[in-house]
Amino acid sequence: MAHEEIEALAAFMTRTPGLAVLTGAGVSTASGIPDYRDDEGDWKRSPPMQHQVFMDSHAARQRYWARALVGFRALHEARPNPAHRALAELEARGLVTGVITQNVDGLHRRAGSRRVIDLHGRADVVRCMACGARRMRHDLHDELGELNPDWLELGASVGPDGDADLERDFSDFRVPSCQRCGDGIWKPDVVFFGDSVPRDTVTEAFSLLDECRGLLVVGSSLMVYSGYRFARRAARDNKPMACLNLGRTRADDLFDLKVTASAETGLTALAEALEEMAPRPADQA
Repeated sequence: MAHEEIEALAAFMTRTPGLAVLTGAGVSTASGIPDYRDDEGDWKRSPPMQHQVFMDSHAARQRYWARALVGFRALHEARPNPAHRALAELEARGLVTGVITQNVDGLHRRAGSRRVIDLHGRADVVRCMACGARRMRHDLHDELGELNPDWLELGASVGPDGDADLERDFSDFRVPSCQRCGDGIWKPDVVFFGDSVPRDTVTEAFSLLDECRGLLVVGSSLMVYSGYRFARRAARDNKPMACLNLGRTRADDLFDLKVTASAETGLTALAEALEEMAPRPADQA
């Protein structure tokens, strides 16, 4: 990351105050949450759980929740990093109007961002797919631990979004059903691959983009269409766009400016550059 690139991004921000920011997994890696893709936008690991597989297969749900019982600890314990805090500060200064995030970790709000659209939902809530009942995920995990105490002792490397690299026989793992309706399936209140982002959420995100003067993409390859479409919409509307990301993105040919850096390093440097550019009160006589 060259100093000149950060200065150019700072100038972009001051020319187009009130930006919408679209964030991806790269914003949360410094909080200890792994991402899915490498710098070329290719999978680092097997693709995540598909919605229909989860709904159709009890064995798939056993595998998912057993791995989550181990891996979700990292997501639950994650704290906002300098990237989250920098974006919250930029919003407080009026340079950012709101954040559209593809992440499900809730760290933008915890860092102080006020207007956040969780495009793919929130991982800390689970929902019954039959009756719509909701409960906090830690409550379900407590129940899973009571039903499967031997699994609490297992360890494995952490994967993205609360997954874990755990492979064994999952056939004895007990998964509870919804007690409210009797047999409903508990699913994280997030958009799995193969599922659709709720229409109201998409409408809210496009409304934010429409009222903003431009778009800043941070920490996302935009390989998933649910995020890429916002870059396409901004390009269609001739809105200026900048990107801060470590690797290749699907929208590289659409950006007016791209800075290659990690989210936490780049946004920290950006905040410092903007502070230096801010007008100072005239010296008092």
